[in-house]
Amino acid sequence: MLSSPNALLWRGLLAVVIGIVSVTWPGITVGAFVVLFAVYAFMSAATDGARAFASDRAGPVFGWLLLALLSLAAGVVALAWPGITALALTIWVAAWALSTGFMEIVLAFQRGETAGGRALFLLTGLVSVALAFVLFVRPDIGAVSLANVFGLFSIVYGVSSVFASVEERRGSTAEGRSEPVGV
Repeated sequence: MLSSPNALLWRGLLAVVIGIVSVTWPGITVGAFVVLFAVYAFMSAATDGARAFASDRAGPVFGWLLLALLSLAAGVVALAWPGITALALTIWVAAWALSTGFMEIVLAFQRGETAGGRALFLLTGLVSVALAFVLFVRPDIGAVSLANVFGLFSIVYGVSSVFASVEERRGSTAEGRSEPVGV
């Protein structure tokens, strides 16, 4: 079960199922992202609180406790107001897309890049900036669209993992059947 072809197969099948759920019910997917963020925030609060009491000086104790309280508050806010949290996460993705898009556009004009490399950097940068623009203009639709894109990506990733598993199985059985070379 844990061999490489089996792991690829199960991971691929799970990705396909998650992708289908994400495309079919994008609202539930956005809600799941919010809950996952809340769980992460609570875990971060716990680890930061533990770090606070592991320190032997007052300065780090106060800092770690402050971080723990902020993480705890973020988790509570995420669960109490999931709509606002989904909006904030969408705007965060938009800011990330905008900053990476501009960076890729700048990288397109660096010295030493080939024409193909420049075109690739420029194209991906422009797509990232366009995505950021759309998410900033309509973050409500953006959250659902992100869930759909995540779902489609998961389906494609899952199908490719299943095919990779099948190919790996074929390769391992073909190697097992090969005749030994005579001297």
